[in-house]
Amino acid sequence: MSFEFGWYSAARRCESPHFNQRPMAEVSLLVIHNISLPAGCFGLPYIDQLFKGCLDTSADESFTELAGLQVSAHFLIRRDGECVQYVSCNDRAWHAGVSCYGERENCNDFSIGIELEGTDTEPYRSAQYHRLVELTQALFIEYPLLNTKQIVGHCDIAPLRKTDPGQSFDWERYLRALR
Repeated sequence: MSFEFGWYSAARRCESPHFNQRPMAEVSLLVIHNISLPAGCFGLPYIDQLFKGCLDTSADESFTELAGLQVSAHFLIRRDGECVQYVSCNDRAWHAGVSCYGERENCNDFSIGIELEGTDTEPYRSAQYHRLVELTQALFIEYPLLNTKQIVGHCDIAPLRKTDPGQSFDWERYLRALR
């Protein structure tokens, strides 16, 4: 699979308004997240709506805290393995928030964010690992500063705020498949 202007040809395109230009053209970090809306519920349209800025916060009681939130990721991999892209990889998506990798702050500036539809505690599906490996390999080709040493969880760059992708994510399985 290939990229054109940062858009992955194998992904369903669902453009988000929540992005801006990277301060430098650098992509050198891959951040793995998880998301489900409402928490623990899968296959619903709410993640797309959140990233597109049109979430009906009255649709679920837990959504009230999301009112006015401007957030996005580059990709979402759904439970069935569908890959959705919201922001060009050449642009800065708003996925990491306050974050630090090594001595560098503001990880959104130089990272690509991949959300997995899931939770910290529920096992991810084989279709998701398969698609994640396929996407990661394509990103390695397109963005040569990326490699297996440049992949982290959201928990690694925002440890006081975030726990995702959680203990249910099989890092060994994922990284072994990339070798």
